[in-house]
Amino acid sequence: MLTQTTTRVLEPSELGAALAILESEPVANAFVTSRVQIAGLDPWRLGGEMWGWYEEGRLRSLCYAGANLVPICATPEAVRGFAERARRTGRRCSSIVGPADPTAQLWQLLEPNWGPAREVRANQPLMVTEQASTAVEPDPLVRRIRKDELELIMPACVAMFTEEVGVSPLAGDGGLLYQARVAELVGAGRAFARIEDGRVVFKAEIGAATPRACQIQGVWVDPEYRGRGLSETGMAAVVRHALADVAPVASLYVNDYNTPARAAYRRVGFREVGAFMSVLF
Repeated sequence: MLTQTTTRVLEPSELGAALAILESEPVANAFVTSRVQIAGLDPWRLGGEMWGWYEEGRLRSLCYAGANLVPICATPEAVRGFAERARRTGRRCSSIVGPADPTAQLWQLLEPNWGPAREVRANQPLMVTEQASTAVEPDPLVRRIRKDELELIMPACVAMFTEEVGVSPLAGDGGLLYQARVAELVGAGRAFARIEDGRVVFKAEIGAATPRACQIQGVWVDPEYRGRGLSETGMAAVVRHALADVAPVASLYVNDYNTPARAAYRRVGFREVGAFMSVLF
């Protein structure tokens, strides 16, 4: 048995211990939990390594190291251990994202080696709701996207990603991985849109889903249709689907400077319960 603090890559046999930590904060950890519940801890299936922080042989904290670097239930001591491992392995991720406090600490330790970042979003309110809106009527035209509509939804997804992240998801591999992810969400029945005359005017996805919580992402309104309240009625429709079919809690996180979006989400019934932070490379 280990008798000191240490970090290492988790073994597949440690799935139960990892899930116990992940499920201790079901909303904040929804993204990683959803991946682990499907793929387990095998790095090839998971799309990255799961690092563990151990104290006296007991697993205490996690860090997902894939396309994103995500500290999970990470104590300050664990963050220091994860930062040291990340420095040794070098940057392989396109972002660091997670609860604001441990993510800020992790970035402070990594910035001398990994910086500068393309952008740091230090405060992204985490919002949740457990009930469908009673103040905003759901848009009856918002529906699930069919598998044969993938080509129809892709331009809107690319526009949303480029607008939100600042780079196109088509860069690098020509968008193959991004298209595969969108296709996965469409196939799972977790992509929604309002379509008028063959044009997507509102869309959103339920990106992460566990039995206890789900996370809404990719909310986008066609620029020509903004200011008409479609984000509110559209989100009310997506939330209703999410709570009825996916999980008892729906969540999302939003940039603190996006005042209109935060106000719209509050009108739909979301409330702020914490904050995330993202470091984009």
